[in-house]
Parts: sequence; structure tokens; C-alpha cells
Amino acid sequence: MATFPSITPTYGIQKQSAPNVRKVQFGDGYESRFTMGINQDPKVYSLTFEVSETDSDTIETFLDARAADFASFDFTPPGEGSSSKFVCEAWSKSIPYLNRATIQATFREVFEP
Repeated sequence: MATFPSITPTYGIQKQSAPNVRKVQFGDGYESRFTMGINQDPKVYSLTFEVSETDSDTIETFLDARAADFASFDFTPPGEGSSSKFVCEAWSKSIPYLNRATIQATFREVFEP
């Protein structure tokens, strides 16, 4: 299992939660709610890396290698105590200054062995 390079994202991280909840509504106005599965609350992180061109190339090479077979990787989100498995389905890179780059990426948590 590959581990994301030890390059820290810039502050301003967005973390989204969308628990997998199923609802059943009854004709009399009552509803029942229950979660699906044991891993029912995956996280999605919107990350920005403002780094050197060298570090941006490292990140892009890493993500390109995972995109070939859509493989997951280990990543420890900032402020979290342990790593989880993620996939990155989309990212973008801009070069605002000489030898500086900005990468914006979305990491979606996945649950697999």
C-alpha cells in the first residue's frame, strides 16, 4: 500500500461528512432511520497544497501513478491521529509564480482491506 508523500496541505482544509443513512417514511407521518454497513460515515477532504514546483511534481507523480489503476493510498489528514485509505479522483495544478505551484485535490475515504 502506498503512502502519500509527507507534504502538508495549506490551512483552509474542508472536511465533509455524509453518513449513509436510509429512511423509511410511513403513511402516518412516522419515519425510521438506520445506517448502512459498518463503515457508514466516509469523509471527503478538499485540500490545497501551496508548494515548490519540486514538491508539486512529487504530488502529481504520486497521484498519476494511483490514477492508472484507481488504487487507494494511505493518508493522515491534518489534525487526525491515524491514517486512513483514500482515493483522489480529481486534482488541478496551477503555477502562480516562478518555482511555486498550487495543487487542489479532493481525497475521498474508502474502506477496503
